[in-house]
Amino acid sequence: MKKSKKIYLDYASATPLEKSVFSVMSKALRGEFANPSAIHDLGVHCKNMIEVYRKTIAQVLNAHSDEIVFTSGATESNNLAINGIVKKYAEDFFRSSGKVTRPLKNLPHIVTTNIEHASVLEVCKYLEKNKLAEVAYVPVEENGIVDPKNIKKALRPETILVSVMYANNEIGTIQPIREIAKEIRHYNKLHNTKILFHIDATQAINYLDINVEKLGIDMMSFNAGKIYGPKGIGILYIKRKTPISKIIFGGDQERGLRAGTENLASIAGFAEALKITEKIKEKEVKRLKKLQDYFIREIISKTDNIFRSSGEVSQTIKNSQFCEIIINGDRENRLPNNINVTIPKIPSDLLVIELSARGIMVSAKSACKSGEEGESYVIRAIKPEANQETGSIRFSLGRMTKKEDIDFTLKSLKEILTKLKKWYT
Repeated sequence: MKKSKKIYLDYASATPLEKSVFSVMSKALRGEFANPSAIHDLGVHCKNMIEVYRKTIAQVLNAHSDEIVFTSGATESNNLAINGIVKKYAEDFFRSSGKVTRPLKNLPHIVTTNIEHASVLEVCKYLEKNKLAEVAYVPVEENGIVDPKNIKKALRPETILVSVMYANNEIGTIQPIREIAKEIRHYNKLHNTKILFHIDATQAINYLDINVEKLGIDMMSFNAGKIYGPKGIGILYIKRKTPISKIIFGGDQERGLRAGTENLASIAGFAEALKITEKIKEKEVKRLKKLQDYFIREIISKTDNIFRSSGEVSQTIKNSQFCEIIINGDRENRLPNNINVTIPKIPSDLLVIELSARGIMVSAKSACKSGEEGESYVIRAIKPEANQETGSIRFSLGRMTKKEDIDFTLKSLKEILTKLKKWYT
């Protein structure tokens, strides 16, 4: 079956640029091109404009302008949050000891989960390998959500940071951020510690509450490329008085925390994209939730349901057309645009290629890990039996997704599975 029009269902990976965002960026590129650090009139004007955009973004987050640090993306923001805190801890220790060569008495301790984005997990692995920190990887439950009580159990007197993603990029499950923050505050009060709380909100920005005061966090990472803004620009919200050191050296931009000439045009685009996102968030969440429910319902309505565990944690769906399909992650506590399914024994990449041949763009795992063989580590975390022969694909909906796109995708998926089950099931 051929489809001339492309159906893009990979919005969790990247979003197209909004027209108004492009317009704002074009204006900035033409008229606000000077180096914001220059002291001439145009340079001062550019510096002032950056502060205007910073204030706009801060207001959306219910934060202060000086708590917003611009980076090259969420990956850098996550690196700055984690490495910056560990580096500050070491610097303070050496300063108090008076001997730079003296080893740390106790390695700083970090708590995270086993389904974090690679830009968090790889930093933690690096710190462990080089004996710069110890890390506890708290496993999530079968539904892809971490129990706040398990986060609390992992805390120690040496713990300096907890890093938990707001919503998972692969299976879309939403973590109980407020509850985790409450557990951390209680532990800090009880043990007179100062454990910081960082969240990666990259996938959550489009759909969830991002009021930093209500969330009870110290740091939050996200980027513009997931909210229909430009790629290559990110933010790290850092609450006032949070002890953190820079990890990039050079100039004194961004309060000395991020050296390098500011990307004014992208900052302008970021502010515009975030304003639009907040304006349409409630309406868009409702629209996408209907499409998400329809997608799942259309599969279920044609099949027999077999619940593998209580609470609709996962569903196994069988019939002659669909083979076996498992919906990954909690059905309720998930982003409204995410549908992640596992089809045992059928390779993920093959499914992506087959769908792509019909003009449907989806992904098999996080884009940054697409080159690795085998099943996604996120799927393995919630399904220990997953292996290289297990196929899981992510359909992520967006602002341009229509019901007719879902219908065509479902029809195509049936045809593909009907063909492939002859060889793989």
